[in-house]
Amino acid sequence: MKTKKIVIGTMAAAMLSLSVCSLIPASAAGETVLISAGKASAEAGGTFEVEVKLSDIPETGIRGCNFSIEFDNSIITVDEIIAGSLTENGAGTTDPSASLIPTFSSYLENDEGSASIMWSTSLDDASYWLKGEGVLCTVKGKVASTAKDGAKSEIKIVPVKRYTNTESNVMNETIDCGYLNKDGEKVSYDVETVSGLVTVGDDSSVVGPPADVTLKGDANCDGKVTIADATAILQAVGNSDKYGLSAEGAANGDVIEPAGITAADAVQIKLLDAGLIDKL
Repeated sequence: MKTKKIVIGTMAAAMLSLSVCSLIPASAAGETVLISAGKASAEAGGTFEVEVKLSDIPETGIRGCNFSIEFDNSIITVDEIIAGSLTENGAGTTDPSASLIPTFSSYLENDEGSASIMWSTSLDDASYWLKGEGVLCTVKGKVASTAKDGAKSEIKIVPVKRYTNTESNVMNETIDCGYLNKDGEKVSYDVETVSGLVTVGDDSSVVGPPADVTLKGDANCDGKVTIADATAILQAVGNSDKYGLSAEGAANGDVIEPAGITAADAVQIKLLDAGLIDKL
């Protein structure tokens, strides 16, 4: 299908025009937000739910965030996207513009294997912005009845497929995430992403047979704990088939016990590497 000027529909387009996310960044915050999707498994013809989480949100908070998910529509379709607990900060009932354009909105395009997700508020009061970490939304959908057992659909987190403005032929290449500073300029955070996965039938775990911890945090088993271990964990969480950890690496990388390997383990290793914590 030919790319539309804005592929996310009338309501979403209106939201973009009012959101801080539609402004050209005047400066960069130099801080990074992690957007990660979870994993699920379901039988052919069954239903699934995958959470999309935000973490590493800087202390200032997020006033607007806008991105898309992409998936294999021959394997799954998305029925609805529901706002998560992170959005329950009072902005939806306090923001005077929310009666016209909700603070949380989504637009499904199953024919293109994508969906757009947006959260923004017109409130200047930062106490109503997204803070801390948590579930931004839950993606609910169905597995195709014809899907074969073992088939997998990655859920990629990507920039919204649109032109930078209605008069431009320049495609958007960034995930919008940031706020307005006191001068009315948009400050954009860097964004890291971790893809999710829906597996038809039994889900295969990243973690192999149980193994002893040889060095806590050493997910890539190179004998030291560095940012490379955080990267290895994020890759394994996002695509275990391609970047699966060894049993020893999975045991080492599970630094937040007993949750198993998650993006949160990578965050802890990043904090250690940055000198913000003393030990895992």
